[in-house]
Amino acid sequence: MHDHSASELPSLRRQKILLILERDGKVMASELSQHFAVSEDTIRRDLAELDNAGLVQRVHGGALPRPKDTGKDYFTRISETDEVKTSLAQLAAGRVKDGQIVLFDSGTTTLQIARSLPSDISITAVTTSPMTAITLAEYKGIKVILAGGQLNLATMSVSGHETVRLLQSIKADLLFTGVCAIHPEVGLSSLYFDEVPVKQALFDSAAQVIAVTTADKLGAVEPFVVAPCSRVHTLITERHLASGSAEDYRRLGIEVEQLQD
Repeated sequence: MHDHSASELPSLRRQKILLILERDGKVMASELSQHFAVSEDTIRRDLAELDNAGLVQRVHGGALPRPKDTGKDYFTRISETDEVKTSLAQLAAGRVKDGQIVLFDSGTTTLQIARSLPSDISITAVTTSPMTAITLAEYKGIKVILAGGQLNLATMSVSGHETVRLLQSIKADLLFTGVCAIHPEVGLSSLYFDEVPVKQALFDSAAQVIAVTTADKLGAVEPFVVAPCSRVHTLITERHLASGSAEDYRRLGIEVEQLQD
């Protein structure tokens, strides 16, 4: 049944889109267009407005609910115990071998990987995150290099010319990259413009790139594109994805490891 009355009031239509999203867990522009009897362009504008207001996360062809941690400050996010992130971090930490040079990107999941390393591991760790550096410093066998630069208070990571210059001087075995959003066609993207050159330098400095992320970041798109998916060698994520399937990433040549139920 078409809801013609809503097509005359964008604000009412957008409220109804949020209700449908809450009910279904995902909305597609094509389906909403038929439901409200308006053009897909109109729906895309609605989704853009809702995204700008922080109420939805736009994905290819539609929208998802905003990830749980959006809008919370860094310290709130790291104080919340998240079983899924812990399990993902433990899988990722198992990839580290003695003697490696390992890059740790910013992000709460990457911090959790630092917490999950074997107590007797012996590596050189390089990070853009002061919190991760402090965590890594608790291990006797880890030599820690902390990149300098301007601190972004939202991500608690550093950026700028000094950060990039240091990262460019390192040839690492492994990178654990934080994921703001990853989409099979768009690639990895970030909410923060200043993160882009830092993340690109991290990618360029690592022989192997491992992206570790909860399922809500897959199929998502943020404003600033960092790199194509082809730059990722391994994706560690949940068993069930909110958008698309693991095959979307395997087709791109990425090894995908998923948590078992």
